[in-house]
Amino acid sequence: MNLHEYQAKILFTEYGIPVTPGSHAHNVKDALRHAADLGGDGWVVKAQVHAGGRGKGGGVKIVHGRAELEDCVKRMLGSRLVTKQSGPGGKPVNCVVVQSLCDIGSELYLSMLVDRARRRVAVIGSRAGGMDIEEVAAQEPEKILTFVIDPVMGMQEFQCRRLGFALRIEADHIKQLTAILKSLYRLFIDKDLSLVEINPLIITRAGKLEALDGKVAVDDNALYRQHTLEEWRDPTQEDEKENRAKLFDLNYVALDGNIACMVNGAGLAMATMDIIKLHGGDPANFLDVGGGATTERVSEAFKLIVSDPKVKAILVNIFGGIVRCDLIADGIIAAVREVGVSVPVVVRLEGTNVDQGKRLLADSGLSIIAADNLADAADKVVAAAKERGH
Repeated sequence: MNLHEYQAKILFTEYGIPVTPGSHAHNVKDALRHAADLGGDGWVVKAQVHAGGRGKGGGVKIVHGRAELEDCVKRMLGSRLVTKQSGPGGKPVNCVVVQSLCDIGSELYLSMLVDRARRRVAVIGSRAGGMDIEEVAAQEPEKILTFVIDPVMGMQEFQCRRLGFALRIEADHIKQLTAILKSLYRLFIDKDLSLVEINPLIITRAGKLEALDGKVAVDDNALYRQHTLEEWRDPTQEDEKENRAKLFDLNYVALDGNIACMVNGAGLAMATMDIIKLHGGDPANFLDVGGGATTERVSEAFKLIVSDPKVKAILVNIFGGIVRCDLIADGIIAAVREVGVSVPVVVRLEGTNVDQGKRLLADSGLSIIAADNLADAADKVVAAAKERGH
């Protein structure tokens, strides 16, 4: 689960990490009030969306005077911001941050994330902080510095100093960096984060390190013990169908293709999407109904699928293990009748009671296309999607 910048900075402040002064606002009145509290006649207005690249997308503006601030906030609120990470539809801007202008001497990049290969929290730093960090990582990887933290020993001061030396910053700055890194690691562990990023971590001309921006992602699997953070979820920044899927314990991710997939098991779902691509098609979603699929969940899965106007065909790929194929077939038949699916449905069943399941589908009187195996299913669903697309 992603947090907004202003929420990340609330956590930073709680853990003693210095941030550039600013406040969030959901309307023009609050934005003007925050600007008055900050003082001065110049501010930075930042759109709050769950997507990077806001600066290049027009979501970060420097304004001078109350009139310019008011006009900028009015234009941002209620708009949709399109960035490299938002997708072509953009993300809705329902909140902005009004922040003080700062006297930046230099910019650094700092982040922590889970390195699954090494089973450690990895720390990443770079002197090349700012909007072009992705390009730096791709074109000049030697500028990206990394080390991992031993989970027993925790963050060690020598690691912080070593990073400071590598970043070529002054001794006083290394001392501040060490404090920030140790606090950031405590935050990471305490709040069950999967990512925390400060980009940029600025060094002001007065010699102070401050988090000018912040990004935080919380591990969804740990939200049961992070109730406060879970309340910060912003569903407007997430796909509506993905939000509906959560209500029925369905694992759903929207994609850009036109062949919908409904599968029981995450690994099987990945394999299903791969074979669709291999046969020349494009998946419209990742949808895992889980091992305990019921008629209700299958029905809700079909409702999610058909609510996507891009979908031209549906591939149901079920391995009957925990749940028998005949029960799955009953669920598919009931769901197709209830939802009124108008696109071709290809079904591949395998496992316990597969013959009974296939017989139920054949006798249902519905236009369901049976497949003998996964390759056959992929061939048939790709052909069906192409025919519907013409």
